[in-house]
Amino acid sequence: MAEPLRVAAPPPRPLLLFDGDCGFCRVWVHRWKARTGDAVDYEPSQAAAARFPEIPAGAFARAVVLVLPSGEVFEGARAAFGALAAAPGGGALLAAYRRIPGFAPAAELAYGLIARHRRGASALTRLLWGRSVEKPGYEAASRLFLRLVGVCYLAAFVSLWVQAAGLVGSQGILPVGEFLSAVRSQAGRVPWFELPTLCWLSSSDAFLNALCAAGTAGALLAIIGLLPAWSLVVCWVSYLSLSVAGQVFLQFQWDALLLETGLLAILLAPRGLRLWRAPAPPSPLVLFLLRWLLFRLMFSSGFVKLGSGDPAWRSLAALRYHYETQPLPPWTAWYMYRLPASFQTFSCVVLFAIELGAPFLIFAPRRLRHVAFGALVFLQLVIIATGNYAFFNLLTIALCVLLLDDGVFPARWKRRPESAPPHGRRWPGPLVVLVAAVILTVSGAQMIAMLFRPQSFPRPVVAVARAIAPLRSVSTYGLFAVMTTSRPEIEIQGSDDRVTWRPYEFRWKPGDVMRRPRFVAPHQPRLDWQMWFAALDSAERNPWILALVARLLEGSPPVLRLLRTDPFGGRPPRYIRAVLYDYHFTDAATRRRTGAWWRREETGLYLPVISREMLR
Repeated sequence: MAEPLRVAAPPPRPLLLFDGDCGFCRVWVHRWKARTGDAVDYEPSQAAAARFPEIPAGAFARAVVLVLPSGEVFEGARAAFGALAAAPGGGALLAAYRRIPGFAPAAELAYGLIARHRRGASALTRLLWGRSVEKPGYEAASRLFLRLVGVCYLAAFVSLWVQAAGLVGSQGILPVGEFLSAVRSQAGRVPWFELPTLCWLSSSDAFLNALCAAGTAGALLAIIGLLPAWSLVVCWVSYLSLSVAGQVFLQFQWDALLLETGLLAILLAPRGLRLWRAPAPPSPLVLFLLRWLLFRLMFSSGFVKLGSGDPAWRSLAALRYHYETQPLPPWTAWYMYRLPASFQTFSCVVLFAIELGAPFLIFAPRRLRHVAFGALVFLQLVIIATGNYAFFNLLTIALCVLLLDDGVFPARWKRRPESAPPHGRRWPGPLVVLVAAVILTVSGAQMIAMLFRPQSFPRPVVAVARAIAPLRSVSTYGLFAVMTTSRPEIEIQGSDDRVTWRPYEFRWKPGDVMRRPRFVAPHQPRLDWQMWFAALDSAERNPWILALVARLLEGSPPVLRLLRTDPFGGRPPRYIRAVLYDYHFTDAATRRRTGAWWRREETGLYLPVISREMLR
């Protein structure tokens, strides 16, 4: 290897010489200055070349030139990487240049290609980054994100609060007290970490209400920006406790997404009194983790649809069924279902393009990130307009906000005035790095398992995954991997004489064919949702439905409040059965003539007749 060129009068600090007449060079040098600060000096070669007669004049025309205090001179990619190595955490490219075989010639080849086509590179820079390539700030996006997480927590806690007693209260379908007692009797101890819930302290209805109240209060504080980190800690601990206590009713993907997003939001939030006077900027590592979460969420949602081998998705016909067969369709789904098959096929293509393509733009230059934001938010808005998926879509939009930099927000949303003293500090760097290492290890293994289905993983990875699994904060995602092509619905009926059967009407799921489907999100009627899942399988595989029947035969007030109607006026019937129907949207002519939104056909019994005597 040839000895590097040396100069007789080296500068006191690394000095990068660039073509001052090149607009492309000036733009990128401006960005490098912001990264390296005072560690590197920058000068146009036209002004400084005379001080270094040892450097050939042609070198300045070819590339940037780096002069080190040792007198060594480098040009091209090596010079650029050497200058950036002076920035905090900027030595990775220089290390790769020195140590990875083949990296150096490839880097010099790419640099030479760009240097010979600066005009085109300048146009591409403007296209991908805009007029400025300075490292963007994310203070405004982070503050908006934290408030939106508070809104999602608020929707989740309030929604659960009005249902908790009927779902898992002392007179509910699956009382949490009985669940924890059974676990304790089997384990012989209190398995705090296996089932991390504060309900070990108390499983009373009052304590369930207190957890919901604490979470609601924490969410409100997060929304207004008071005690941002600590309010989110309260939300996360309360929601984790309720998720464990909720058993089958809190095992939805958005419950896991809220816990994972909420945990990372804690690390993003400043440990101070007021969000709007927080120190800037937010942690780049935490921002990366949140974008990685968004990538996993969206890419996995697209990949599992194709990876499942489901013919409806692979033939691009899935959306011909989706609007009719989704869990709780609103009235707009009736109109979407009636659109031509060609439109549904086209929509499926767009869906895959967004879910499989847009996630890769999350880590692209600035303007491509904005494209990803627009595509992903558009998809979420379409889903909001045609379905009822609780706070899931709003939470996804909150994650998308972190793709926007301060340049797109009003000036008053940006960094606090310099005269305002900061309140609070970032979380300690070693703590953030440790959390990041755990999340990246486990989530990376999950992605590898989804993509390549390996036979096994290294034992340390498996051990870490098992250790953090009870926290429900690093999860796999992917809704509707297999499209349901029919809509079975369970109707629970009661009787006093086994001759006249009266139906229990649910608040939101399809029942009366004349009742217009309604919007309910961001509230999630969890019993209605579980009834949709139960109808897709047998009663034996959904034992909780027998518990529901038992409560109806007892006339449990909290459970009856989950329903739209009680045909027995609070007095429990002697017998209950469950009948299965096949539901379809009506066609346009039928709806004009009769006003019915649905048509249905009875297909058989889901549960045979059960009496109070049988339960005893």
